[in-house]
Amino acid sequence: MEHDIIVLGCGPAGLSAAVAARSRNKSVLVIGNPIEDSPLARAERVDNYLGLPGLTGLELLQTMKKHAEDMGAQFVTGRVVSLMAWNGSFALTVGSDVYQGRALVLAPGVVRAAKYPGEDALLGRGVSYCATCDGMLYRGKDVMVVGRTKDAPEEANFLHSIGCRVSYVSKERPDELHGDISHLSGTKLEVMGEDRVTALGVDGVKHPCDGVFILRQAVAPADLLPGLAIEDGSIVVDRAMQTNLEGVFAAGDCTGKPWQVSKAVGEGLVAGEMAAEYLDSKSTNT
Repeated sequence: MEHDIIVLGCGPAGLSAAVAARSRNKSVLVIGNPIEDSPLARAERVDNYLGLPGLTGLELLQTMKKHAEDMGAQFVTGRVVSLMAWNGSFALTVGSDVYQGRALVLAPGVVRAAKYPGEDALLGRGVSYCATCDGMLYRGKDVMVVGRTKDAPEEANFLHSIGCRVSYVSKERPDELHGDISHLSGTKLEVMGEDRVTALGVDGVKHPCDGVFILRQAVAPADLLPGLAIEDGSIVVDRAMQTNLEGVFAAGDCTGKPWQVSKAVGEGLVAGEMAAEYLDSKSTNT
């Protein structure tokens, strides 16, 4: 099923965009991590959101999500690991499932994880963010899985099950990891290779491999959408919250400071309405 608008992120900006788009009678799918994992959810008290002072961050998020649900927005919990624009629409992969939309609102918040040396240069040439997407390319080969999410052991087990020789890198060995998968404890990592990945350095020790799967809680929008304009680490948008890519809008912390709920909700409103208006204009012109 193709949705009118897919919203990436279920924080205040994403939920506001969903409500705005539903108000324009557009079908909306919101994809994001559980709201309990949001930094805002850990706030003991939010006093600067107009009209609703004194709520905890989690209470505020729960109220916003219920509003979006009551408006008819649909939700998928998970991490988007690949995004492809084709034929006037967008396809997003969450695990092994693919979702399609005709417009996209980026509201992932701030992806705070720093890149490892060599990661950017070798992305798509041995570096991957999705085991289920790219695993078959490495059957019978040596791969390293850098586990930074709760479901990373499951993805490592999948790679093992299809015939990859897997090593798992994390501070401690997870209980869910298959017994035949070796574990490396380390925090200082470097992806090595020139044209393709040849090794992963772990705390100064070089481990030869053919591929590195880096599994973080979230993937930066620029890694999902090549060509997306970024300035000082933030997505560049205009007054309509439109990015430099057609049909792609952005809102909230990902567009820069101030990192405040009020700003995120306002930008989400604009992004949702402008995404709906964009679809209306496409329908009129066809």
